[in-house]
Amino acid sequence: MRSSGLDEIARELVVGPNVAPAAVVAIAFRAESNWRLEAGAAGRTGQFAANERSFFDLASVTKPVVAATAARLARAGRLSLKTPLGELLSEARGTHTGAQSLELLLAHRAGLEAHRPLFAALLEQRPFERRSALEELLRARRPECREVEPRSYPPLYSDLGYALVGLALEAREQAPLDEIVRREVCEPLGLNLGSVRQLRARWPEFAERCAPTESVLFRGGLVHAIVHDENAWALSGHALSGHAGLFGDAMSVARFGAALLDAINGRSEVWLRAGELAELVRERDGGSLRAGFDGKSERGSSAGSLAGGRSFGHLGFTGTSLWCDPDADRVLVLLSNRVCPSRDNVRIRAARPAVHDALFRAAQAG
Repeated sequence: MRSSGLDEIARELVVGPNVAPAAVVAIAFRAESNWRLEAGAAGRTGQFAANERSFFDLASVTKPVVAATAARLARAGRLSLKTPLGELLSEARGTHTGAQSLELLLAHRAGLEAHRPLFAALLEQRPFERRSALEELLRARRPECREVEPRSYPPLYSDLGYALVGLALEAREQAPLDEIVRREVCEPLGLNLGSVRQLRARWPEFAERCAPTESVLFRGGLVHAIVHDENAWALSGHALSGHAGLFGDAMSVARFGAALLDAINGRSEVWLRAGELAELVRERDGGSLRAGFDGKSERGSSAGSLAGGRSFGHLGFTGTSLWCDPDADRVLVLLSNRVCPSRDNVRIRAARPAVHDALFRAAQAG
């Protein structure tokens, strides 16, 4: 349902202050034992006014969806979160990274570096070699994390671990990651989330509904209706990588959050059970990072000041965020294209807490 109050939040806190050219916000909250979802929008996605049906590049909000996909496969007995990477991905066997479990990779505790430019060949107009990129992913270990025995290392947020998880799930299921995610998450929950190729096939008007992201010279100018993340583009093109590549609308992201809260609060066992999701969102030593999610830090959290201490969620580099409060039964969603036309615009950092607090109040009032 479209809400004028949420339109105002998107306009006054995101588009008006030039945080992003376009924004759609959404909330989900319980009303008379049912979920109520509302959305608001402001700005333009190219030629068109942003609305609740606009698609945005979710960037790292892909990660919670991939983690939930892994949990679903574990529930079906297809794998275990304790399974070492090397048992699923043949190229990883015998490597230090291959000895680390899926759970440690999902929790950013497998000893991997934060990032490597796997796409570097494209900058030099050389052919991209996926196998060489995989080898680089496997050897991208922090200097202090090179013991032979597998263990949990101090957390360091790493896209590389999620890229490996995506490849491992593809190897296990013998299917593209976007198809696995569709089967395990999007179809059961009725979500308009997917890779570019999936959404283009489903909606011929996908590009018209999609917010553009950054102007990137080596990619031919404005990146529009293709993934913004360069490593995801190099690894998967119009498909999906483990760390980025999902697109979606705000109401679908809110419905995903509502399904997470239904599971963690024991209201539904059809999709995931409370214990299965609890293994992902439980607090872990060394920091706020969980498996597929982040927790609310004590100070300066992007979740804002009103969301409870048990809240969990994730941010996306393009200007997206999802926060779920299991105690208040609130879901807060912000989708924007703050990287348009340049990632140098960092106003989103100050805007996120204010937006999330405004959304929390709106849900409370509802």
